[in-house]
Amino acid sequence: MTETLIKVDLNGSPLDNDMVHNRWHPDIPMVAKVRPGDDFILECYDWTGGFIKNNDSADDVRDVDLTTVHYLSGPIEVEGAEPGDLLVVDFLDIGPLQENLWGFNGFFSKQNGGGFLTDYFPQAQKSIWDFKGMFTSSRHIPGVNFAGLIHPGLIGCLPDAKMLESWNKREKALISTNPTRVPGLANPPFAPTAHMGRMQGAARDKAAAEGARTVPPREHGGNCDIKDLSRGARVYFPVYVKGAGLSVGDLHFSQGDGEITFCGAIEMPGFIHLGIHSIIKGGMAKYGIKNPLFKPSPMKPNYQDYLVFEGISVDDSGEQHYLDMFVAYQQACLNAINYLKTFGYSGAQAYSLLGTAPVQGHISGIVDVPNACATLYLPTEIFEFDINPGAAGPVKMITGGVDMPVSPDK
Repeated sequence: MTETLIKVDLNGSPLDNDMVHNRWHPDIPMVAKVRPGDDFILECYDWTGGFIKNNDSADDVRDVDLTTVHYLSGPIEVEGAEPGDLLVVDFLDIGPLQENLWGFNGFFSKQNGGGFLTDYFPQAQKSIWDFKGMFTSSRHIPGVNFAGLIHPGLIGCLPDAKMLESWNKREKALISTNPTRVPGLANPPFAPTAHMGRMQGAARDKAAAEGARTVPPREHGGNCDIKDLSRGARVYFPVYVKGAGLSVGDLHFSQGDGEITFCGAIEMPGFIHLGIHSIIKGGMAKYGIKNPLFKPSPMKPNYQDYLVFEGISVDDSGEQHYLDMFVAYQQACLNAINYLKTFGYSGAQAYSLLGTAPVQGHISGIVDVPNACATLYLPTEIFEFDINPGAAGPVKMITGGVDMPVSPDK
């Protein structure tokens, strides 16, 4: 039987678990050791450590302390892994914990993290999703039911000291360009809420003051939120410290490309079954690699019919942006949201749906000055009614006042 190397207690605090951490630092102690050819299971908290509850209030999304996240299981030492190697990891299985068959999605308040469309949805809101096998639906967003593509939002190996220093230096410089911006431009080290696994004493305090926050993706992988890293995927991770120090967390039941709602995809605690396939000695130099690469999962929700929404790099005010893919994808998403509102969805419900359902985002044009073109592929088969355009016009199918809970800023 495959051994579970890390277990989590959903009734307890992740701060009491010394096999998890919420910062990146090369000195965080390894909590288990494996060899190439081994397979093992890691249980994971949801990324907030259980702060978000299954209820009809968004107060928890409004009030969550984002300096505490993410809670990661690990680091795992891989025997024989050395700096410069590639660690080849297979995703054998992944899923929710049986005692917790639900997940959450939401929008952070603009005053506390914001998000992709925070200027359009500045207040905290939340939707709860129930799992039935491979499918999910929400009492807060009626009329949809879809298959999940379960994946970790965050996985990577520990950085070395030089890499950590470069992260902190460049992100500090970015913050200095507009230090009062809301939301902030980046998240600097913050010792008071750092959970450093098994580190103790003065060494722990020093590392906590230096440790990089886990919010963004970086060269080692990290919080990339790639939905195709699901069962059957194989990932080639750059190794920066002896033993690699593989850590994982932030599990998602389902997500649309871009994770545009920021308070996630459908966030959940769960388990991941990993296999250490091999180590490619000197693989980073051999293949010119500075970021992970992967072979995606062969398992995907089998949706065949899509409505595709276009967006260009001209914002709502009519301002022209030069080949700006961020603006273009915003506009594609807003076009989809406005379309779904004609069927009775609120803007918040439509936004949450784009963050949770298996929508596809594409860079469709990036060379035709001045406008970049992004597209968003919305699977029509996830709806319980026809959303395709027709001569008769849309019919309001969502009625009765059902909506997502919202919590105004304090």
